[in-house]
Amino acid sequence: MVYTFHTDPGHGWLEVPTSQLVDLGIEHNISTYSYVQNETAYLEEDCDAGVFVDAYKKKHGSQPEYAEKYSEHTFIRNLSPFRST
Repeated sequence: MVYTFHTDPGHGWLEVPTSQLVDLGIEHNISTYSYVQNETAYLEEDCDAGVFVDAYKKKHGSQPEYAEKYSEHTFIRNLSPFRST
């Protein structure tokens, strides 16, 4: 799977299905600096994306692949903050 790394002029977020956060057992480690929409989390680049990458590498033995997607005005900033359930 290739993940999307969304960026705008000031920040970046890694797009990850919330089911994968649960599968990796890290859903409670994600901060409210990340965002969520439906079943997709947008993990804040400075902290939460690293939590995901570390857990992914531990489980799969390799770093996840991602493709960058730049937007001058990303929709992500208008989403609800991530809150684990």
